[in-house]
Amino acid sequence: MARAAKAGSALRRDKGATGAFAFDEGSQRDRAYAEIRRRILENEIRPGVQMLETEVADMLAMSRTPVREALIKLEEEGLVEVRPRHGMRVKPVSPEDMREIYDVLTSLEATAACLTARRNLSEDELAGFDAAVAAMDAALESGDLRAWAIADQAFHDHLVISSGNRRLQDIVATIRDQAHRVRMATLTLRPLPTASNDDHRAVVAAIRLGDADAARRIHREHRKRSGKMLVELLERLGLAAM
Repeated sequence: MARAAKAGSALRRDKGATGAFAFDEGSQRDRAYAEIRRRILENEIRPGVQMLETEVADMLAMSRTPVREALIKLEEEGLVEVRPRHGMRVKPVSPEDMREIYDVLTSLEATAACLTARRNLSEDELAGFDAAVAAMDAALESGDLRAWAIADQAFHDHLVISSGNRRLQDIVATIRDQAHRVRMATLTLRPLPTASNDDHRAVVAAIRLGDADAARRIHREHRKRSGKMLVELLERLGLAAM
């Protein structure tokens, strides 16, 4: 209920201000959270960077209270470390971190692919997969790797949501951003991901046929290859501070 109330409007009527509007502190917190998170995931704020709470507030042009609350939420998600009197530090992702993250993602998303295939989705429900793959193809054709990564993430998000398993969705959400951050930082350091597009097409084909075992197997191998490549890249280039 609280979330729905916050989403309703960024402004609330201040009864003591003769009809004037005052800014809702809750929406400020949400805006701070979204903007700091975006900058971290896009590597605009690099891993290892330390910033005082006042510096973050100045960067966002808002007060410290919503910034402090946003940082606490980001710490819970594993993106930052909050240090009393020292603000925050963006947490790095080491090769070992990445290996553990992909072990979990591989298992959970393969299960999601299996569950999705069993649900006999309608063509309308499958359209989200088709649109994501089409966007990935278009991005590679135009050489826009950032657009490719966004479309790729949309595919994986749609897969997890389509599983219909809320607990699986919640667990994936806790680690997805850490993997996405490394993928964005290494986009230009690895070969064009044409094989990934083909893997996604194969997963969609299995889901369309209702072949749960094939969907699980294909997606598991896809995630295993992707994770192995990222871990090896971090190790080879010494990018332990991603």
